[in-house]
Amino acid sequence: MENKNIEIVIIEDEEDILDLLEYHLTKVGYEVTGFTSTENVEQFLEEENPELMIVDRNLPGIEGAEFVSQMREMGYNIPVIFLTAKDKEDDLEEGFKSGGDDYMTKPFSPKELVLRVDALLRRSGLIQEDKIKYKDLVLDVRKRELSIENTYVELTNLEFKLLYTFVKNAQQPLDRDFLRDEVWGDDSVNFHDKTINVAMNRLKKKIDPAGEKEYFVPIWGVGYKLV
Repeated sequence: MENKNIEIVIIEDEEDILDLLEYHLTKVGYEVTGFTSTENVEQFLEEENPELMIVDRNLPGIEGAEFVSQMREMGYNIPVIFLTAKDKEDDLEEGFKSGGDDYMTKPFSPKELVLRVDALLRRSGLIQEDKIKYKDLVLDVRKRELSIENTYVELTNLEFKLLYTFVKNAQQPLDRDFLRDEVWGDDSVNFHDKTINVAMNRLKKKIDPAGEKEYFVPIWGVGYKLV
């Protein structure tokens, strides 16, 4: 699993715990910045773009859930894992309502925390699995290869990227602007209205040459949906 360039912020006032977490997360490849209070965190968030925050509930100056709630109100939607000795149902509910995504009660296993970090970042789309399966489609993300019912199907890089975008957003209508930005990106300068239609037709013929499976449905006035 590739964790390089994924930055995690930890706010934990107990320095021994902070050091322990920094050690375990750095060991598996994450970039980690630690704080013993919320002071300077807001400025850090303005200058950097961390992918996840680990926040202790019992912080000096401000309660951790209250701090996260303030960050949410300011528009920061960074995934958050709370660390806490508070394990009552009301405390857990308060943490989730304030914007928390996951919870670890003290004492906890550093290994379990790393697994929870991995899982939350996967759900957020920041860590990619080597292989993604959708129905009978199996995409090997690292090799950029597709197999259907154990049969390799040759796709161009663009076709693979197009299919991958649909698999990541399965059952959701994807409009043309979104597809253009996600798949063509900087190459969209010479983009024409029919470009997506042509690419979709080629992709459909490769993955369903008999036209029997109907992976995609057109959404009138919007774009397409993988069903």
